[in-house]
Formats: sequence, C-alpha cells, structure tokens
Amino acid sequence: MAIGIFDVDKQMAFYGAYHSNKINILVHILFVPILMWTGVSMGSHIPTPEWLQVYPGLIAAALNGGTVPGWFFHHRFNEYMVWDLNVASVIMVLYWVYYFILEPVGTLLYAPQIALSTLTAVSYASSGKDSLTRSTALHIVSWIAQFLSHGIAEGRAPALLDNLLGALVLAPFFVHLEILFSLGFKPAMHKRLQNNVGKEIVKVRSVEGEKKRAKAAKSL
Repeated sequence: MAIGIFDVDKQMAFYGAYHSNKINILVHILFVPILMWTGVSMGSHIPTPEWLQVYPGLIAAALNGGTVPGWFFHHRFNEYMVWDLNVASVIMVLYWVYYFILEPVGTLLYAPQIALSTLTAVSYASSGKDSLTRSTALHIVSWIAQFLSHGIAEGRAPALLDNLLGALVLAPFFVHLEILFSLGFKPAMHKRLQNNVGKEIVKVRSVEGEKKRAKAAKSL
C-alpha cells in the first residue's frame, strides 16, 4: 500500500485495474459484503487481548470524567445487533477511519452499512449455533466465487496477489463507491477515477507482458 496510501485516486486506480469487467464487479458487489460480515463474525471468536481491554478503557474514562461508559465494552441493541469491543470490531472502526481519510462524504454514506454489518456479525458470533463453522464456510465460498470471477470474467489474477493488504482493505470501499457512482455520486470524481483506472490497466498489462516475454526467453 505504498502507492499513496491516503490518495483515493491512486488506491482506487490500482484496485480498479483488477476489477474493470462488469460481471466481475457485480460478483464483488454481492460477495465482498458477505466476506466482510463473515470476517467480523469469525474475528469475534478471537480472544480479546488484555491491552484492548485496558488502554481503550483508560482513554474513554479520561474523556468521560474518569468513568468508562457502560456501552463502551459491550452493548446489546436488540436480539440481532450487539456491540463488543473486540479485535474484529476495532478493525472495522480502523477501516472506516481509513476510508474517511480517503473520501469523507462517501464514507459518511457508508457508515450505516458498516455499522449494521459489524453489529449483526458480532451478534451472530455470540449466538452459538455453530456460528464459527457456518461463517467460515460462507467466507470460503465467497472467496471461491471471486477467484472464479477473476479467472473467467476478468481474465486475470485478483489484486491480492500483487497487493494483499490493499486488496483486503480497499475491497469493501471500492464496492461501496461503485454503487454510489451508479447512482450519480460525484460524476467528476467517477470520470477521473475511470481515466486513472484505464491508465493503470495499460501499465499493469505492460508489466505482465514483459514478464511473459522474459519467461519465454528463458525457456528458449
């Protein structure tokens, strides 16, 4: 993610270069939210480290007159939505902060979705009912669907093979922006990103062509 980590144009151009086929984009629109939801559900089973129980509480207490708000570590909104301060929920908060730095307005519009996804996934993880097994199975199916889509529709390997962290972090926001753009969100930004994606595709294909030629030369 060294390619302008806080530059939305560079980040989206890199990711978009691997997701330019309409069928592949539709597959990602369907399965990336499922991947995120199941990821939070699985991550909620990870034991919460001690530092995560101590240091955030100290900060919350300092901001709240010396006492930690009752909802800070755990709060049940209803049967289907639960907040727990755990590894998965903290990662989702960090994702949202990163997205906000990239594109504030789009991220504010994304807040309800990421909150709903996190709260329902945490609730499901705490429900028992083989939640870990089912979440893992659905997570694997979602990955397989995306790999097949890349191979069949896009005709090239997914971005995670070239930039693992960038692909895993950017995927949910890329899908969100694609939906917003289809609804008329920031047309100037959309056009600019499309142009950048086109340039990035040319660059990536050039690199891939050089690798193939070098490989062919070695085999002679």
